[in-house]
Amino acid sequence: MSTRSVLVVTHTGRPEAVRSAQLVIERLSTAGIAVRVLENEARDIGCTGVDVMPGNAAAAEDAEVVMVLGGDGTLLRSADLTRGSRTPLLGVNLGHVGFLAEAERDDLAATVDRVVDRRYDVEERMTIDVTVRRNGSVMGTTWALNEASIEKAERERMLEVVAEIDGRPLSNWGCDGVVCATPTGSTAYAFSAGGPVVWPEVEAMLVVPISAHSLFARPLVVSPRSLVAVEVLDGTPRAVLWCDGRRTLDLPPGARVEVRRGVEPVRLARLHLTPFTDRLVTKFGLPVTGWRGRVRQPSHPSLTADGEASDGQRG
Repeated sequence: MSTRSVLVVTHTGRPEAVRSAQLVIERLSTAGIAVRVLENEARDIGCTGVDVMPGNAAAAEDAEVVMVLGGDGTLLRSADLTRGSRTPLLGVNLGHVGFLAEAERDDLAATVDRVVDRRYDVEERMTIDVTVRRNGSVMGTTWALNEASIEKAERERMLEVVAEIDGRPLSNWGCDGVVCATPTGSTAYAFSAGGPVVWPEVEAMLVVPISAHSLFARPLVVSPRSLVAVEVLDGTPRAVLWCDGRRTLDLPPGARVEVRRGVEPVRLARLHLTPFTDRLVTKFGLPVTGWRGRVRQPSHPSLTADGEASDGQRG
């Protein structure tokens, strides 16, 4: 019996994802690798000979890799399963942009072969840990791979908050919310809110006010060692905390959201050592027409018989 196993997580609401999961399971099983699926997805996938696992961290324990078939939302859901086990995630994009995914649907068979042959690298992505307090008492703790966002819960009223960096007050904002993001999340919600794109290897945290009525409401890039806090002021409408668009907590007036670098990173499997610049161009369809690349100069200009530089190198 094989000692190798792979967990397959699927966006079963998409027929294409179900068909892709069936193909992946068939190819992995043929290669002698045990396949796990989540119990709430097993019926929709309909494959036999798989190990049906509960939808918790035990599903990824001791698995080589988690193959995620869907979009970024499916990968973020899978990150909940793997964070404790440190099993790497390998995303196959079946959605739209799919910025976290490593492979596209057209490369599915080749991607499975790379998993079978163990031909992939693993990189760690920074996370953030989030603590919510009120009157000194902890209301809740959570984490995020992309971002924690403090948002107004009532459309017709503005949210009033005060931001704090490393124990010092920074500014009050009347706003729709504040996004605290990782470099990985800089291309997600923080990007839509006007924040900068940060290369994944840069260790930093982003603080991005959303639609703030303030003269000072620029996106901030702070140290990964910083403690960022956002306090919901008394008398303001109630707010809500969202982490990766999945985990949520109501924030009453007086609530304080503290964000710091996460203790546990998320591990992503990489098939291609593609420069991040190329990924930006591909995923966002950026125009690069007219780019000629670096003009290479000869290291030593050739000399004519009289010792003068040739090929346009004369002074």
